Amino acid sequence: MVIVFVLVALAVLAVVAGLHRYLWRRLVRDTTRRRGPARRVGTVVLVAGPTLMITALVAERAGAPFWLQRTLAWPGFLWMALWLYLMLAVVAGEAVRPLLRRLIEKRAPARAPAAEEPEPETASVAASAEGAARDDANAPSASAPRAAAPTSGPAAVRPAPDSPAAGPPAPYSSATPETADFTRRLFVSRVVGGAAATAAVVTVGYGTYGVLRGPSVKRVTVPLAKLPRSAHGFRIAVVSDIHLGPVLGRGFAQKVVDTINATQPDLIAVVGDLVDGSVQDLGPAAAPLARLSARHGAYFVTGNHEYFSGAAQWVEEVRRLGLHPLENARTELPAFDLAGVNDLAGESEGQGPDFARALGDRDTSRAVVLLAHQPVQVHEAVKHHVDLQLSGHTHGGQLWPGNFVAAAANPTVVGLDRYGDTQLYVSRGAGAWGPPTRVGAPSDITVIELASRQA
Repeated sequence: MVIVFVLVALAVLAVVAGLHRYLWRRLVRDTTRRRGPARRVGTVVLVAGPTLMITALVAERAGAPFWLQRTLAWPGFLWMALWLYLMLAVVAGEAVRPLLRRLIEKRAPARAPAAEEPEPETASVAASAEGAARDDANAPSASAPRAAAPTSGPAAVRPAPDSPAAGPPAPYSSATPETADFTRRLFVSRVVGGAAATAAVVTVGYGTYGVLRGPSVKRVTVPLAKLPRSAHGFRIAVVSDIHLGPVLGRGFAQKVVDTINATQPDLIAVVGDLVDGSVQDLGPAAAPLARLSARHGAYFVTGNHEYFSGAAQWVEEVRRLGLHPLENARTELPAFDLAGVNDLAGESEGQGPDFARALGDRDTSRAVVLLAHQPVQVHEAVKHHVDLQLSGHTHGGQLWPGNFVAAAANPTVVGLDRYGDTQLYVSRGAGAWGPPTRVGAPSDITVIELASRQA
């Protein structure tokens, strides 16, 4: 097992190194002159970036000291997002590159085709060598008698090279086409590379700003056939995937709490992936959750990241903060039942989801709302006649085109969907895992307003 893990790790590292070398070629080597300071700086960035990224991931998973995780997290995780969009932009630039080059060649004077694209030093050396070869070819051989230089007559009077009598110089030396071709290639590489780098930095910067300013509020109405008229308009604030950790801390938790409380919900549902770290490290960051306020209280179910962070300790911590953990359990509210199941990741610890325990022996004439972190759990919910399942986990893809990857692994990526008689709502989540960045999947807190068909 260890050997397999090592081999997989080495394969991943090889892929990461190969892709970064590709970026180095396009963004550094092709846009700079040899041995210049710009090339050295670019090389350092494209070596330090992936090193910090991998180190940050390892530090988080290995439970390194929290100060070290925080030191590595910002540069390492931001590089992860920047790398993704640099790759996408540079690959897109491959289609633009030949078009731009062709346009420049049409506007430039005709040149002889170049065999290579030498760098400036190479072109200079080639020109010098070629000139030396011409001089040797034109020089008289050692065995041939030297002709005496004429001191009089027409041959004695030679116009200076710059004088009008000398005539125009040859338009291009034999090395000039290669140098001109290299210059065009350098210009194209700089334009394409600069545009790619700018697009990636702007995309990541805006996506990071979107996360740090806090989640927006979505409002969705969900009709339930079994909901009594008295509960028409009942509001559930759904928040998932807050991901408190070395990047998003106490200040972010306070923004989430303030946003939820401002909606004045009847009930709050925290559907997993609250944290990325231990209670010891993140207890202070989670403290603002104690100020969550709703008429029927706040409820919590575990997500997969809780099982990476000490799920049992976090269940006790959220209970201490005033939330009600639903560990494969159900509670009866005045108008409907509220149930919750553990995340699938708990199966490795013998604490996986138990739908029979959470939903068995209930009054099936009453509506039931289920809290389950992963959308894929809806298939079991259908079997147990759940009316509405509330989930998160997908982040809506978080970083486009991650939504296509999320769609391959989840029945629903975001929004309201129906499976048989069960409705499923998936939130994009309030925070972010890894890079504190979202592109094409803005963070949200959703207020679900239940509607009675009898109203």
